[in-house]
Amino acid sequence: MLQEFADWLSYNLLGLDAQTHLGTAINFFFYDTTKILILLFVISSIMGVINAYFPVERLRTYLTTHRLFGLQYFFASLFGAVTPFCSCSSIPLFIGFVKGGIPLGVTFAFLITSPLVNEVAVAMFLGTFGLKITIIYVVSGMLLGMVGGFVLGKMKLENYLSDWVKNLQKSSDTEAAKWEADHVKFIHRLPGILKDAWGIVKGVLIYVIIGIAIGGAIHGFVPEGFFQHYMSNNSWYAVPLSVVLGVPMYANAAGIVPIIEVFVSKGVPIGTALAFMMAVVGLSLPEATLLKKVMTWRLIGIFFGTVSLFIILLGYLYNVIL
Repeated sequence: MLQEFADWLSYNLLGLDAQTHLGTAINFFFYDTTKILILLFVISSIMGVINAYFPVERLRTYLTTHRLFGLQYFFASLFGAVTPFCSCSSIPLFIGFVKGGIPLGVTFAFLITSPLVNEVAVAMFLGTFGLKITIIYVVSGMLLGMVGGFVLGKMKLENYLSDWVKNLQKSSDTEAAKWEADHVKFIHRLPGILKDAWGIVKGVLIYVIIGIAIGGAIHGFVPEGFFQHYMSNNSWYAVPLSVVLGVPMYANAAGIVPIIEVFVSKGVPIGTALAFMMAVVGLSLPEATLLKKVMTWRLIGIFFGTVSLFIILLGYLYNVIL
């Protein structure tokens, strides 16, 4: 229904041609803006209910005071793997985790894994590359989330969260304590939950619009052959160059796997192609724009740099073992 709505706005109401770069870019913008705003509101509302009833403070205390031997990163990565979100769509849950006080490294494990591994990616990989490559991709994607989250968590980066998120954390603790004390019925809590969810949507609205506009422009105007030209050689810099080229793009696994199949068929090494795919689906300029509401630019740079480094290392490893 959202795609039909975006098609109507782009091609019927505005009269754009679906075969032109402009038409494709505008259609992408309408579709993804609608999808992410609806998703943001729904997930923010769900997280509001969870924050109201689930003992987040107890969970936070448990995660921060018990030696779980890395299992908290595994569970966060596993949760990311079963949620069918792209890099931008997973940010609402990331905000909810941070707001609830879950350790930052654990939330990063989710944010890294969620766009890389999901049922859509698994199904398309099975049909395109077979079982062996699918298993290797899924396992390595989850390990990337776990290791990346662990490393980022050890850096103690909480001070680089934005003031907006820090205020959300304080208000979340206050509201949870108030509702726990008052035992307010759900029907009476719901208006407040929805109001808070809409407040989060309004708070990030401009970032969503700007970010998806960037993604739409890249989606509509950057030719596929541009990337293929630079990725098809076997020199040492092909993998890092592919990651650098992939980061500015914005697509989900369903949109990028067919392109990766074409790249491989044209002679691009599979490790290089998979590193490019990971950079496209796991990192993007639109994602950075959305994250600016949650993090300072320094934290965004550390996050992108750390994940990019691990993706490059995985690309080299893929080229050796596949």
